Amino acid sequence: MIGEYARVTAAELDRAVRDPEGALKLVTGWMEEEADTLPPAAEARCLDIDKSWDALGFLLRRTGFPVDVVHGEEAIPGADDWGYGPPRCLTPERVAAAAEAMAELTGEQLTAGAHPADLAAAEVYPVIVWERGESLDYVRHHYDELRAFFRAAADQREGMLIWLG
Repeated sequence: MIGEYARVTAAELDRAVRDPEGALKLVTGWMEEEADTLPPAAEARCLDIDKSWDALGFLLRRTGFPVDVVHGEEAIPGADDWGYGPPRCLTPERVAAAAEAMAELTGEQLTAGAHPADLAAAEVYPVIVWERGESLDYVRHHYDELRAFFRAAADQREGMLIWLG
């Protein structure tokens, strides 16, 4: 399971709510285009945070992070499964709130005091990684990319589509 994100304009978000199947086609096209160019997170329309999504959610919840940037906050009514369930979204206002909160929380601060054993005990996906004692550098790397992605979206007043693929 991979955490997936797509930056969308307010109009594209409205369209996604009305036509989730059309939104999936649009996002799939962006993902295919970017697979060839691999733009940096701050320039990309789409981002995947690999399997770090559950660890990020766990660590963000323990900080009291104000926005659910891992699963999104609003359902897309009538959306079909985009991998491991339907997509959810964040409005441009919630993306801006998340970007502001992320600006105050570095990757080092996010993982400070956390140990792989904590993630294993909490059964954070993928548990086997944390049971082996893998470094949290992987999580910090993806958080830093997510920060840049959210900052760029907030600067453009964009919303976000979020799903597990």
